[in-house]
Amino acid sequence: MDIHTTGERPLFKNPTFWFYGSSSMAYGIKDNAFSYLLLIYSNNCLGVPGYLSGLALAIAMVWDAFTDPLLGHWSDKSNTRIGRRHPFMYTSLLLLPGGFYALFNPVVAVSGEEAFVYVLVMAIIIRTGVTLFEVPCTALLPDLVKDYDERNRWLSLRHLFGWTGGNGIHLVNFFFWIGAIEIGSRTFGYDHGFVSPEAYAIYGTVGASIITIVIITASLGTQRLAAKLPQPSETFKISEMFKEIRQIAESLKNGNFAALFFYGLALGAAGGLGAALYLFNVTYFFEFEPWEIGMTAVAVLFAPPVASFFAPKVGMRLGKKYGAIVCLLTRLFLYPIPYIAVLNGFWPGLGSLESLLIYTLFIYVEVVLGIMGTVFLDSMMADIVEDSERKTTRRSEGLFFAARAFAAKFTAASGILGAGIVVSAAGLDAVRSVEQMTMAIRFDIATFFLPLYCSLCLIGIALINLYKIDRASHNANLDALAKLRDEQIGEGSTAGQTN
Repeated sequence: MDIHTTGERPLFKNPTFWFYGSSSMAYGIKDNAFSYLLLIYSNNCLGVPGYLSGLALAIAMVWDAFTDPLLGHWSDKSNTRIGRRHPFMYTSLLLLPGGFYALFNPVVAVSGEEAFVYVLVMAIIIRTGVTLFEVPCTALLPDLVKDYDERNRWLSLRHLFGWTGGNGIHLVNFFFWIGAIEIGSRTFGYDHGFVSPEAYAIYGTVGASIITIVIITASLGTQRLAAKLPQPSETFKISEMFKEIRQIAESLKNGNFAALFFYGLALGAAGGLGAALYLFNVTYFFEFEPWEIGMTAVAVLFAPPVASFFAPKVGMRLGKKYGAIVCLLTRLFLYPIPYIAVLNGFWPGLGSLESLLIYTLFIYVEVVLGIMGTVFLDSMMADIVEDSERKTTRRSEGLFFAARAFAAKFTAASGILGAGIVVSAAGLDAVRSVEQMTMAIRFDIATFFLPLYCSLCLIGIALINLYKIDRASHNANLDALAKLRDEQIGEGSTAGQTN
């Protein structure tokens, strides 16, 4: 079933296209919080040492390693009146919004090392809620659209909404809750600062509210069509758990999947490391004020539309694999330049307008390239579904996207773990103001951070080259599966006539 080619309406007039795309806002808000805020929030507000914040998410990741593939496989084999995916999507309402709210609005008084347990519990609740919603929702794509290139357009929209949602609340946070805007003699916002829990409490409340609305809207908007999609002939049986685990292992042996999964772990660790250190770096390394950090977020708001426009075009010309490699290599080349320039005296004065403008330009280009690369890689993961079905006779969208989600969660967990170590090793645990920063601390940050980040990125990009599905092989998979279904229909008809 390829819903955009029915001829009834253009793609951009198809409501399912928009409901499916907008669903990623929930993940975008959660991911922004875990990637950028959780380390500095738990360190500055709850008093959790950097290494313990990372340890909390590392433990939660072990939980994900078991639950993500199991829930994804379960959704592949569910047979309900509202489709395979939607029971899980609705169940996420019981965990994700409440957990997100409670993380930034502690329901019990905690501080210091005892807050480690609280952060751990909330991380497990939130990450399980993300799995219940994001994995089944994303896994709808291979059923909704089959075309090799058209999948890039659908995923470009998802990334546009995901980045806009996460970055949008990030922008408001730095302009009005952590920071404030001054116009003439009037101040708009609270200007609570990084070390005050009030700003994070507002952030958690607003974020949880938006996540709730997104889950309900996207689930209801896609439910009718999802209920019409083919149901699995074989259902998930807890009583036959060993058989289910064998099927999971059989699907995950796909070589193309392995290439993308291990890419996701390597580049996810790099991205998480950079994201977790981002606020420390822009605040202390580059000496930007909260409103200046907000200005970079304003610029980044314009990155997803540009990436969404160019990604399908680049994919048509270069193919998904080489499009991803070119985008990610270019981004990697740009990434360390500002840090190296500061340490060698080539950067404009820290805190100056020139510094802000040049840094914002670098961030903007890096985000555009990063989004484009991720669109291609997610679309490549969707193409694995038919490749696997041809070999196993089972559709495993939920399982594959659950593994992708686990790799994405590895971003936050491994990133905060590594960033926490960097924060402690560079002496940032005791730094609470720009005046306490020295060039020696900046050098230590760059020494610990940049070689590890760049090495992980290069390993991930090298793994992409092991992926073998291109436009021709994908179309061959579709043709083979169509032929197989026609044969099954013919055999069914013959059996009916005989009876």
